[in-house]
Amino acid sequence: MPTEALQFARQNQSRFLDQLKELLRIPSISTLPEHRGDVRRAAEVLAAELKRIGMENVQLIETSGHPLVYADWLHAAGKPTCLCYGHYDVQPPDPLEEWISPPFEPTERNGNIYARGAVDDKGQMYMHVKALESLLHAHDGKLPLNVRLILEGEEEVGGEGIAQFVREHPERLRADFSLVSDTEMFAPDLPTLCVGLRGMIYTEIEAHGAATDLHSGIYGGAAPNPFFALCQVLAQLKDANGHILIPGVYDAVVPPSAEELKAWASLPFSEEEFLHNEVGSCALTGELEYSVLERLWARPTLEIHGMPGGFIGAGAKTVIPAKAIAKVSMRLVPEMEPQKIFNLYKQYVESLCPSGISLDVRLIHSGDAIVIGVDNPYIEAATAALHQVFGKDTVFIRSGGSIPIVGDFERSLKIPSIMMGFGLPDDNLHAPNEKFCIANFHRGIESLIHFFEMLGAEGHGEA
Repeated sequence: MPTEALQFARQNQSRFLDQLKELLRIPSISTLPEHRGDVRRAAEVLAAELKRIGMENVQLIETSGHPLVYADWLHAAGKPTCLCYGHYDVQPPDPLEEWISPPFEPTERNGNIYARGAVDDKGQMYMHVKALESLLHAHDGKLPLNVRLILEGEEEVGGEGIAQFVREHPERLRADFSLVSDTEMFAPDLPTLCVGLRGMIYTEIEAHGAATDLHSGIYGGAAPNPFFALCQVLAQLKDANGHILIPGVYDAVVPPSAEELKAWASLPFSEEEFLHNEVGSCALTGELEYSVLERLWARPTLEIHGMPGGFIGAGAKTVIPAKAIAKVSMRLVPEMEPQKIFNLYKQYVESLCPSGISLDVRLIHSGDAIVIGVDNPYIEAATAALHQVFGKDTVFIRSGGSIPIVGDFERSLKIPSIMMGFGLPDDNLHAPNEKFCIANFHRGIESLIHFFEMLGAEGHGEA
């Protein structure tokens, strides 16, 4: 027999989805200054909803960037305290011409909801809000455990505001564990907990040549070209087999255990399906001596994301630009310290500087890699809750992505994070036609209700 909270969630599925659509219509693009007002509007909408459902001490916390949304309910004496985390900002939708339906007009197709932010992370974050609403309604305004909730609006631009708040005010977020729903299931209908994340450094290399843009006919052949300089530098960062050429970069890499590798080998993974259905290329690249999952989850990477500069408009303009920029990131694995890796990277890049060029190598943001132990009562409760909904045993995976706040929670709050995500590998996060499986939205809400009720029934101490 479903609990009252589960019955409430099932009876209100249509309303929950409609409310998510309203949130998805807000273009809360944190990286674009012209959308600053939209980001704040999304925060205000969430704060109003948290007040409406019965959460307490709801407030917007100002940061140097976009505001944090905070709420709590802390009256379950002797019960654990959960810190729910999510983010309400989204990536830019470009390229717009590749979207089948407009990115900020949520559209249902084939059992999915399509919109920017559908899975990353508005849809998954909103599961927390709706699970809490269901529990508060069923328990006469009470929760089975203590909950703090913190939502940020800068995850897609590095999360500096929340990182500073966690460092400076750890007492405001005191909890026994955090709950993060910003990850994915390994395969459809396969309950999944993510127990590892790669860290990262995101950098810019700015190359300067002449004092001003120059005519390529008059000066070409004698004036230095920053684009060519960047091409020469970038071509020496990796070899043809995907090995990073920065001296010392692999020294701290810790390989996964034999037990973990065995578990990964048992996952339902097809390299051919991954190539054709997810990557959509003619071949996979990288360090071929490692399996694809090892390359994705347990090896460092180096990628180029863009090279703004010069002339990129329609038609022709024969200019040698005075400067050009390359945006480059590295994904890191456990024991690779971001600052140390950046120092190695910066030193190596500067050593490659061509004649006539000056280079400015900048660290934009960074985050630590994380591996979380599975021998804690919160992981046990999460796997039991997922089994209630999916009827299957949970698999444990790592993710190739980065969620910097998980490292901040571990360092500053000394708590583990339960990364219970319900996205799918083909949900196109950060890409056109981002989607979220509607069934997973509802199953996620039900899984969280089971999770909270199990922890409230059992109790595991109090923060």
